[in-house]
Amino acid sequence: MSRIGKKPIIVPGNCKVAVNANTREVAITGPKGETLKVMYRPEITVAWNEKDRHIVCTTDMAKLDEGNRKAFWGTTRANINNCIKGVTDGYSEKLEVIGVGYSVKVVGKNVDLKLGYANVISLAIPAGVKVDIATEGGIFVTISGADRQRVGEFAAAIRSQRKPEPYNGKGIKYVNETIIRKQGKATGG
Repeated sequence: MSRIGKKPIIVPGNCKVAVNANTREVAITGPKGETLKVMYRPEITVAWNEKDRHIVCTTDMAKLDEGNRKAFWGTTRANINNCIKGVTDGYSEKLEVIGVGYSVKVVGKNVDLKLGYANVISLAIPAGVKVDIATEGGIFVTISGADRQRVGEFAAAIRSQRKPEPYNGKGIKYVNETIIRKQGKATGG
């Protein structure tokens, strides 16, 4: 039995839920104004109890050990829970850009990165994602939005343009990330 899958998902009063069993889709709308949709597998059943305001994910217990049914069960529940948290509170990732001459600008619907290369790197901002840049005490990029996957993927895409290196610590890193520093070459004598 899936320990995560069997837990009911409590839905706040300011969220609207629509479960369509024919298309196997759950649509959640919240105070952030965005509607997130989750598709679920045919092995899983999703039931919305409007009176108690909770969603329950179930599966056929007789066939529980067939294939990846337990994993689908827990994943479906986690994805629906992430959507509810996203439309109520939202998600954010914070990156720090470290390096002399490095800069980040939001130009229209793109993020322009100057990271020591000959050319400026321009990344398109995905729909539903907001990028804020703060330059007090360093360059900090905050990526926020309702969809956890889009926020995380865009933050990873920005970080992958110049990963932090262990000798000088230059590059783009998550704020809570620890870079293990290495000692450089010792001079000969």
